[in-house]
Amino acid sequence: MTPEQIKLVQQSLAQVGPILEPAARVFYDRLFAIAPAVKPLFPSDMTEQRAKLMATLTFVVNGLGHLDSILPAASDLAKRHVGYGVKAEHYEIVGEALIWTLQQGLGPQWSSEIAAAWSATYAALAKFMVGEAYGQAEAAE
Repeated sequence: MTPEQIKLVQQSLAQVGPILEPAARVFYDRLFAIAPAVKPLFPSDMTEQRAKLMATLTFVVNGLGHLDSILPAASDLAKRHVGYGVKAEHYEIVGEALIWTLQQGLGPQWSSEIAAAWSATYAALAKFMVGEAYGQAEAAE
């Protein structure tokens, strides 16, 4: 992630800010459409889960300029997800759903630069989290 990519990610999330709750609905609808096998990993009432997702996403994105402030929380989150049944391969699917949701939320403001910034940011964080949860060998695959 470059400083420019971090700035684009932060600015684009701020644009989605007013519609975070609907964006969380769109995200999970998309996730369950492209990966129905993950739906049982989630509660039937998604209200709290959607709020947690957006709070976590906001925390992480706002902390991107100071990774040392977010990496311990990301590590803890990754390790907790193992207990929920999350597998390393789920991270890629979640990334696809996230990028798609952001593209829908930003509409005409979405650009190839924003897409590349989110992809790079998500890939770096997902690799870190997979490494924390499952070990460095699996993160490198």
